[in-house]
Amino acid sequence: MKTKKVLGMFLAAISVSSLVACSKPAEPNQAAVGGNSAQAQGQQASPSADFDDSHSITVISREDGSGTRSAFSELVGVIQKGEDGTRTDNTSKEAIIANKTDVMITNVSEDPYAVGYISVGSLPKNGSVRALLIDGVEANDENIKNGTYPIKRPFIVATKIGDADAVTADFMKYILSDKGQEIVAKEYIAVSETPEAYASQKLKGKIVVGGSSSVTPIMEKLSEAYMEENPDVNVEIQMTDSTAGMTGAIDGSYNIGMSSRDLTEKETAALAPTIIAQDGIAVIVNPANSTLGLSTEWIRKVFTGEAPAWDAWADENPIGSISVE
Repeated sequence: MKTKKVLGMFLAAISVSSLVACSKPAEPNQAAVGGNSAQAQGQQASPSADFDDSHSITVISREDGSGTRSAFSELVGVIQKGEDGTRTDNTSKEAIIANKTDVMITNVSEDPYAVGYISVGSLPKNGSVRALLIDGVEANDENIKNGTYPIKRPFIVATKIGDADAVTADFMKYILSDKGQEIVAKEYIAVSETPEAYASQKLKGKIVVGGSSSVTPIMEKLSEAYMEENPDVNVEIQMTDSTAGMTGAIDGSYNIGMSSRDLTEKETAALAPTIIAQDGIAVIVNPANSTLGLSTEWIRKVFTGEAPAWDAWADENPIGSISVE
């Protein structure tokens, strides 16, 4: 019989009171169950008896230019800001780079010792990966809305200032309308509780949308629904990354750029940004992993390479454990 740091079983309507690992003991937080949480999607902690928590951590990060990487790294402190405004990304040089959300999920699902991060709205329903508690709080819509889940960011679309044609403007109107926000709310957090009603003007034309791979899935659903109401409009989606999305919107390659991070001052000077949804970033591990959760400080240490193994924090504030055969 081997002792492991596990939750044992996530049950609906039961709150988790175990402490997450951190450098100083903290008050436990309730982990609400619901929304787009790993638990609500049928994922349960099922650690393997063979999981060796002294094993080194396989860190998986996103590519440069990814809005998810930029937002995540800034929120957990991987990016350090200097007094002169410079930003230093301290992501571990040993990190494996995944250039898309689905690549990240595949890498973590195939490596018991891997850790990565994806949009909460992109958590797979098949249990191939599991979201960690962060500061004792579960990654779900309710906790993102009430502000208790700490790793969250906006989904933004942007058009060049003064350069949106009638069809592009109509699509933007649709995204923020009752119909568009209803689509958003199925997987993410809508930005308006009282959106305006949308009525098709039966326009004709083409819209090219490009950028963030995190925003792409919801934009694909929005564009499909929009084209059903406007059959003479073709919306083309090009998945790249947030930086490419903003650059494309500025130089005219895209009518609409997508970003999963806040815009830079340079981008804001040329673009009109619109928040279309709110999203959290889930830190994901393989289901075989026995770690329940981590503090934001330990997340920073993991992704900068300061925590070399999964038991690096065990002596400071161990998670409640049970025996695993």
